[in-house]
Amino acid sequence: MSSTPPDLTPPDLGVSSDVERATTASVTGGGPLLDFEGHSTPYIDYQSIDVLLSLQHPRSQAPSEPTFYILGQVKELLFKLVYEEMVRIRGLLEQDRVPDAVWALRRSRRVLELLVGCWDVLGTLAPTEFNAFRDHLGKASGFQSYMYRMVEYVLGNKVAELARPHRNVPHVNDAVQEALHSPSVYDAALALLARRGADIPREHLQRDFSLPYEPSAHVERAWAEVYRAGDPTDPAFLLAEALMDVAEAACRWRAVHLLTVERVIGFKPGTGGTHGVAWLRRISEHRFFPELWAARGLL
Repeated sequence: MSSTPPDLTPPDLGVSSDVERATTASVTGGGPLLDFEGHSTPYIDYQSIDVLLSLQHPRSQAPSEPTFYILGQVKELLFKLVYEEMVRIRGLLEQDRVPDAVWALRRSRRVLELLVGCWDVLGTLAPTEFNAFRDHLGKASGFQSYMYRMVEYVLGNKVAELARPHRNVPHVNDAVQEALHSPSVYDAALALLARRGADIPREHLQRDFSLPYEPSAHVERAWAEVYRAGDPTDPAFLLAEALMDVAEAACRWRAVHLLTVERVIGFKPGTGGTHGVAWLRRISEHRFFPELWAARGLL
């Protein structure tokens, strides 16, 4: 990867109004436009389709590698979407716009479900199919995904040392470090509870956000009170459940990842230096938004 991202600014497409679209439909008789000036189409230009579809470069002749390669790129796009949505949700919570945050969390859960579905496809690779191109990965591993690391950070799993793989890629490292040092969406939710009178310890509100989050019995009781006092129309109750939807979906992603790797490569070491399944099994035990899980035991 180069030290600076390439300039892929798409061409200006202009804008169209409902009136213009209705006029066009009357001209075409309701069918699609088939003729365009220039050397492209508006759809290619809007989605940068020609650029997107030029980025697939499998390293072997194995017919199964494109499945692995393209699904990996799909996951990266979805990680980017989840991260950007979580940053926006954090901002909504900071503005006390709880219904808007809940709505966006519901959509983010669906995106995470798509990510789980990626493993369902990759699980169709037989061990022999994966082995046909695995050596061509070298030391490349999904563990090195900086977009996934940023997703983990914005959800609150702050492990600073896991940013190290990106320290020599300036524009990537800057983004990863910003995610590491910024409040998580869970930090924003706790600050919102505190503004609404919940007993959230000061050290949970004013701290170094790059450090791992330490669960608190106070926070656990605060979430339990949300459930006891709330009802299905209460914004805090809806926020708690929407956060749990996202936390559960993220756990499902990890769990299906573990199962897929175990099915495809068994207990072989990973390409990126880990013990493979043993590493994934350990990290799959982590829970985002820990007191929301623990609060169930108080109800």
